[in-house]
Amino acid sequence: MQFVVEDTGSHLLITVGETRIDAAIATQFKDKLRAIVTKASKPVHLDLHNVDFMDSSGLGAVIAVRKALSERLPLVLQAVTPNVERVFRLTRMDSVFDIRSAIPEEVKRQ
Repeated sequence: MQFVVEDTGSHLLITVGETRIDAAIATQFKDKLRAIVTKASKPVHLDLHNVDFMDSSGLGAVIAVRKALSERLPLVLQAVTPNVERVFRLTRMDSVFDIRSAIPEEVKRQ
């Protein structure tokens, strides 16, 4: 399970290195990510540009990570691929999460 964690000043940017978040890795994904975000004192942006596939177990893991964050801290999903966005749309979780299809220029790495 690979994550790149970067403090941008205004938020914590976590880039997911996996191409799939499914039943095979969902528990490990959830546990490792919760360990990171529970220490966060600022909004968390999850960069999902590498993730081409997510099933219901992966969706459940992302929801669990959101619940681990303080209610005052948002979890923003960035660079969401069309396949992953479809999962959020079909389950109507797109109305719960702030989903962005691209990473804003100010937080892109050189």
